[in-house]
Amino acid sequence: MDRRSAGTSRARARTEEPSQNELAYTGLRERLTTLVYRPGEHLNISTLVEDLDLGRTPINQALHRLANEGLVQILPRKGVVVSPLSIDDALHLIDVRLANETLCARLAAERITAAGLHKLESLLSQVEDAVAQRNLPEVTNLDRLFHEEIAQVSGNPILIEILKVLHARSQRFWAISLSSEGHLAEVGAEHRAILKALREGDGAAAASAVTAHVLSFRQALLQGRRETVFTTALEG
Repeated sequence: MDRRSAGTSRARARTEEPSQNELAYTGLRERLTTLVYRPGEHLNISTLVEDLDLGRTPINQALHRLANEGLVQILPRKGVVVSPLSIDDALHLIDVRLANETLCARLAAERITAAGLHKLESLLSQVEDAVAQRNLPEVTNLDRLFHEEIAQVSGNPILIEILKVLHARSQRFWAISLSSEGHLAEVGAEHRAILKALREGDGAAAASAVTAHVLSFRQALLQGRRETVFTTALEG
């Protein structure tokens, strides 16, 4: 192998294998969004190094990315703290999501392709499998991917970026609300309604289905029995 081909092979390997920074980011993000690291918990860098089996530099860089997403707080002289959660935070996020996700749904209905529909159908099937297995971390992750794929289909890069941040900040609330089996079943039906509207290219119906989906999540957090789940999740 000559130097040029060797360099090409190394470049290909770099593009195919996640970097240490990306591994740190995805590993920490998963632990935060599935509440392995609890709201308000102080995070010790040495412990994170041990948890993820990665170096301090990629972990520190990942923490700064996560701070920008609102999942952790980096406090002077106090270190890193998992951002607290409250119902009020969730309601503020929901208000902003409603405005942006309904626009996203309308655009996606106009621009959806056969390939996009196939990907959404595949994600939805995976969600349903994860629900059947009661794999809540996987359900939460796949739910995020489903919504992010709709954002991609919208074709609006600003909207995609806005929704990415909103989804990141919402995911811990999703993990809590999805711990109810009844709400899990509702989410599956709501996703199917969204996909049906997109398949039919009906922007108004897609926006209506997304609105119903987001408001269902809001109701799940407000209902008394859900608030008990919410409190239990925060107290660990």
